[in-house]
Amino acid sequence: MALVDSIAYSVHLLFAGLWTGTVLFVTVGVLPPALRGNADPDPLGFAVSRLTTISRASAALLFLSGGHMAGTGYTVESLFGSPRGHLVLTMVVLWFVLAALVEVGAGKMRRGLDDRKVRTPAHDARPFFRAASVVALLLLLDAGLLAGGIPF
Repeated sequence: MALVDSIAYSVHLLFAGLWTGTVLFVTVGVLPPALRGNADPDPLGFAVSRLTTISRASAALLFLSGGHMAGTGYTVESLFGSPRGHLVLTMVVLWFVLAALVEVGAGKMRRGLDDRKVRTPAHDARPFFRAASVVALLLLLDAGLLAGGIPF
């Protein structure tokens, strides 16, 4: 494996883990205290800002590293005509869905936090972050199937 390929795989794995982990942490570690009103708007806004930054950076880096991996590991025929290729395409779709859910959830949080509210924005964002967490877990499952080398 060439050095560029190793770097692409490493960046992809690192940012996929960082992104999914951050989404899961916000959903299970940050939202519950906010829903109870046990969070201040400023630290909560900081957490949402960091989530947005990580999400956007990860999306860009996953696009680049995943594009490299797909370009060197698949042909158009194998991407669209094999089970492993379908897993890659599923990953791309889930990646777009995760990015959209995080953006919408974070936007709902920011709008309420700008008004110095905590519970209402957390309540409004909760379904989006829950859905994002499910999508993040599905992405990890998909990645595990690809990494496991299961011959399809």
